[in-house]
Amino acid sequence: MDHGTVGSAQSGRLLVEVREEGASAVVIPAGELDHHTAELLREPLERNLAKGRTRIVVDCSQLEFCDSTGLNVLLGARLKAEEAGGGIHLVAMRPAVARVFEITGADTVFSVHDTVEGALAEGTGTG
Repeated sequence: MDHGTVGSAQSGRLLVEVREEGASAVVIPAGELDHHTAELLREPLERNLAKGRTRIVVDCSQLEFCDSTGLNVLLGARLKAEEAGGGIHLVAMRPAVARVFEITGADTVFSVHDTVEGALAEGTGTG
């Protein structure tokens, strides 16, 4: 697998790293995902979808906060990925972030995994 870093973007409160993993992309947001930082996540998600990487794994292990704007970025990317035959897989959500998904019901529309490896393995099958 290619573990090279494809790119990263940063504001004072959010850093987003992107790696290629074969036909997939692993996106790693670190910090706070909110109205002021959401574009830093939206851009790499949309760029990878445009490149044909329809299986995107979002490693949430370093994501400390996610508000409704951040949730909407992920939901929008999910719709685009599914339209293209892929999906957005969320990994290792911290309790505060997982709670936002639980309260809104968004946890029922995403594939949620414990590890990046588990999400990538699922993506190689039919799911």
